Amino acid sequence: MPLIGITACRKLEDYRQSVLHVGGEVRMLDPSMTVKEALAGVDGLMLTGGDDVAASRYGEPAHPTLVEAEPGRDEFELALIKDARARDLPIFAICRGIQVLNVACGGTLVQDIPSEVSGALPHNLDGPPHEPYSLAHEIWIDKDTLLWKLMRERLSDADSCEVNSRHHQAVKRVAQGFQVAATAPDGVIEAIEDPAARFCLGVQWHPENFFRTGEFRPLFEGFLEAATHS
Repeated sequence: MPLIGITACRKLEDYRQSVLHVGGEVRMLDPSMTVKEALAGVDGLMLTGGDDVAASRYGEPAHPTLVEAEPGRDEFELALIKDARARDLPIFAICRGIQVLNVACGGTLVQDIPSEVSGALPHNLDGPPHEPYSLAHEIWIDKDTLLWKLMRERLSDADSCEVNSRHHQAVKRVAQGFQVAATAPDGVIEAIEDPAARFCLGVQWHPENFFRTGEFRPLFEGFLEAATHS
């Protein structure tokens, strides 16, 4: 079974279960580890949700709404990504994960969607009475992408689906070599991927919350399949 390294966050269980449900083993990774220790023997890297990447990491002053992540998390995850990319380890990045992946590879972020995106949809629906699997808005998927290839059976040849949403930041300038795989109707980028990598996909919503019902199971299956052959 492939061993998946999952970055530590406050709501880990759904990420862990999403990997276990498709046949993977899990190692939790946290900043107390060295990158070498964290990735030793790992077949794939999953980057999880959480608070914001420091704006200084992509050369901008911080927006007043920015909430920096736990101390050491940015530095650790940026180093993990650099090492994993150098090895062409499969990477699946979720919510904050897509953001730190984009920054690590040279991209920038929209720091606050409500104040920076004209006509923005609600993208941050967390908190009671919201449930983590409540659907917030559509995404439109580019058919010439890994994301669409993985999801096409679930989509019944459509090019859109509904997703949950808990974020106030998003990818702005896409890192060189990556392509946009999905957007929301308001233009906010919802997925990016590197077509030159074995598997390098970032999504802005939280597919891990659906591990019981399987709406996004193909994403985890594709990730594990790539990790199996790493």
